[in-house]
Amino acid sequence: MKPQFWSPLAEEEIREACRQIRHVALDMDGTIYLGSQLFPFTIPFLQSLSDMGVTYSFLTNNPTRSVAQYQEKLRKLGIEAGIDEIYTSSVATIDHIRMHYPEVKRLFVLGTPGMIAEFEAAGFEMASDADGDIPDMLVVAFDTTLAYPRLCHATWLAAQGIPYIATNPDRVCPTDRQTILVDCGSICECIFHACGRRPDLVIGKPNPGMLRCIMEKRGLEPNQVAMCGDRIYTDVATAAAAGALGILVLSGETTLDTSLAADPRPFLTLPSVAELITFMK
Repeated sequence: MKPQFWSPLAEEEIREACRQIRHVALDMDGTIYLGSQLFPFTIPFLQSLSDMGVTYSFLTNNPTRSVAQYQEKLRKLGIEAGIDEIYTSSVATIDHIRMHYPEVKRLFVLGTPGMIAEFEAAGFEMASDADGDIPDMLVVAFDTTLAYPRLCHATWLAAQGIPYIATNPDRVCPTDRQTILVDCGSICECIFHACGRRPDLVIGKPNPGMLRCIMEKRGLEPNQVAMCGDRIYTDVATAAAAGALGILVLSGETTLDTSLAADPRPFLTLPSVAELITFMK
């Protein structure tokens, strides 16, 4: 049966481009699972990639879990993933600070205990929210344990002009529950409205660094890499910035109407990742 798809390109152009894919970078929440529910097509899709000799990795802007915690979550869902197959926005933030701010040692991190532990394991010291405890840098993330006093202290630090980095731009996090999970982008907007300052840099998608790192490690050209995700402003934008193929799936946040109205439109829009296999064969 012919798969459903939407694209500004002709079908044969799409198939020709997809046949070049040697690595698929996958967003997680909204793409291979939703909240705590694995999509039924995910494991067959991953097996099909392996059968074709195509490697894959998991990229997420969600920094609330450490790499080890993501490995455990995926394992419980039936997916075995190595450390080098998971790249989170917190890992990307650590890499960026080490490369561009080698003098930074003490951080005030607005993030979950799991994320804070990952920064500590990388050698950073954590500053407290006590008066007079001024860190070298402020890092703001998706914090599901957000406490009002810490939010206020982070806003005060931002107002002091110290280096300020956000892990990701997402406004909300996908969920299968009847709630709205306020994500890092919205927390940063709160800080901006209070003190008039936005982050100096936002790591994570759509920053192309995460994809470029994969290309460098695996010796791949941009046209050999596809980025699959459920958001235009992070996943598809990341692919465009890195020169890779941006594939939007409608299994998470974005609707078809949003995809069709986008300018530019995604290279390819599919109901889910499952349909991509047909184009790659």
